[in-house]
Amino acid sequence: MEIPEIINQMHEEGIESLLIFKPENITYLSGYWPTSTSIFLLKDDPVLLVPKLDLKEAEETSTIEVDELKSLPKLKKVLPVNLGVEPSLNIATYQKLGGDFEIQVTDLVERSRVIKSDQEISHIQKAINIAEKSLMELEMSGTEEDAAAQLEYLMRQNGSSKPAFDTIMASGRRSSFPHASTSSENIESPLVIDWGAVHNHYASDTSRTLIRTEKEEEIFDIVLEAQNKAIKTIKPGVKASYIDKVARDIITEYGYGESFLHSTGHGVGLEVHEMPSLSSRENKKLESGMVITVEPGIYLEGRFGVRVEDMVLVAKRSKVLNNIDSRLSF
Repeated sequence: MEIPEIINQMHEEGIESLLIFKPENITYLSGYWPTSTSIFLLKDDPVLLVPKLDLKEAEETSTIEVDELKSLPKLKKVLPVNLGVEPSLNIATYQKLGGDFEIQVTDLVERSRVIKSDQEISHIQKAINIAEKSLMELEMSGTEEDAAAQLEYLMRQNGSSKPAFDTIMASGRRSSFPHASTSSENIESPLVIDWGAVHNHYASDTSRTLIRTEKEEEIFDIVLEAQNKAIKTIKPGVKASYIDKVARDIITEYGYGESFLHSTGHGVGLEVHEMPSLSSRENKKLESGMVITVEPGIYLEGRFGVRVEDMVLVAKRSKVLNNIDSRLSF
């Protein structure tokens, strides 16, 4: 959504100006990624306010007029009484602003970010390509910590500005923890890898599970069936909660419903977790241009877990953006 459209939405919601601190939202609106406290004042004549030390860089990269941010108390003098703020604005920052504002909390910018432009999709695709290339170059040996560090190093070498999040490398019994941190234990089977790269501030998020035993393969096949059927139901107009239901119903039919411990997926873009959530409580309908993950999993407590995650572009004919096989071996 272009800035004029967002401003029109603001006016419809009765907001004169929207005060934006969140780096991802500032980048979305201006193209500039703030490295220190910056403020985007979204109004009819928007302005990006940055500290003096960042002025030059901001002027070179921002598509919006840039001015110096001197202090929050001084800023309040130019703010309207009717002010919109982001849900992420913390109380301490608001107190520094001072003043008697009629505050309206809105996630308008986050809602705008849900639909990706062709350029945004291109950045996300590049992040996926970097992450996948790096995984295929990784030697699956040593400790979980060693493998995770090597994977993050390879992503840097291949063009990622940073890992999209702390890489999950969880094997054996620890693979039954959906968000396990890496350990100093040697890698064993199965091995759940959840990793992502960042290209031009846009993230990727993928999971693969490497298996060996017959029981692991049985569980893997169930998870993959759930994922495939969920992906086939993705199209504009379908409720996000329905995608979750399709995946969850299949896993439940096999008797593992209670072992599917998280939602089926989420949006990805400038942040790894964005709207919409593919959960039973999300009634939002999918729209063309959304990029979402589909990541069912089964986690057998004390034994092992399996998760398969791919990123999907919602369209009339929805497209899986990942290219590497779902089944990988040691």
